Amino acid sequence: MSAVGFEADIALAAELATGAGELLVRLRRESGLSGRELGDAGDQQSNDWLLAQLAQRRPDDAVLSEESADDRTRLQAPRVWIVDPVDGTREYGMEGHADWAVHVALWTADEGLVVGAVSLPALEITYDSGSGAVAPTAGLMSTPRGDVPRVVISGSRPPTFSDDVATAIGGVAVPLGSAGAKAMAVLRGEADAYVHAGGQYEWDSAAPVAVAQAAGLWCSRIDGSPLVYNQSDVYLPDLVICRPELAQTVLGAMA
Repeated sequence: MSAVGFEADIALAAELATGAGELLVRLRRESGLSGRELGDAGDQQSNDWLLAQLAQRRPDDAVLSEESADDRTRLQAPRVWIVDPVDGTREYGMEGHADWAVHVALWTADEGLVVGAVSLPALEITYDSGSGAVAPTAGLMSTPRGDVPRVVISGSRPPTFSDDVATAIGGVAVPLGSAGAKAMAVLRGEADAYVHAGGQYEWDSAAPVAVAQAAGLWCSRIDGSPLVYNQSDVYLPDLVICRPELAQTVLGAMA
């Protein structure tokens, strides 16, 4: 995947993910809401803002959002933005959690998934598909990494093969919040692999996959097949993002 020809779209994706994240941080700080109420308000306000911005900035493009009714005209559209206004709504509603994100991605009929941006608002950073490789950093994980490889997994829906994958790479499985946070933990060097099965949709993974692929990470379904977007059925339940040299070991452990 190349950023060539999509520079303006990459910049817009990053701007929108960052702007929605700033809105969510203000809401979290100033609203007095918490838990489910904060999560619901964040989903709605972030979605409204993102849709308004896309309608103004890219009026001819279609949009697929977790928080909006699915406009099926997207299936014939040449360009479709795939957004998750708050990825990790539960974590967003919990004080002290940084493992939530905003996702903005662009799919085109000619080239598939071409642009992505993932904002980690609690850390005041946004990664996009034009950034390339990222120097190792810390911040999402509560404990130091040390020398033990890490596989990040869902805390609420850990896949049955989590321990098998961790054992295969000589490491441990660690729960973390949103899909975007887990994918960026691999990008940031805080983890080595992210595996998931059973319960995701296109908006959960589109932007993280676009960013991860652009940085040279392995991204696929758990059977090794490609991740395909803007489908009639938006259910896309499983995912692997890992360092490329670990791909065959990780896939083999899940087989």
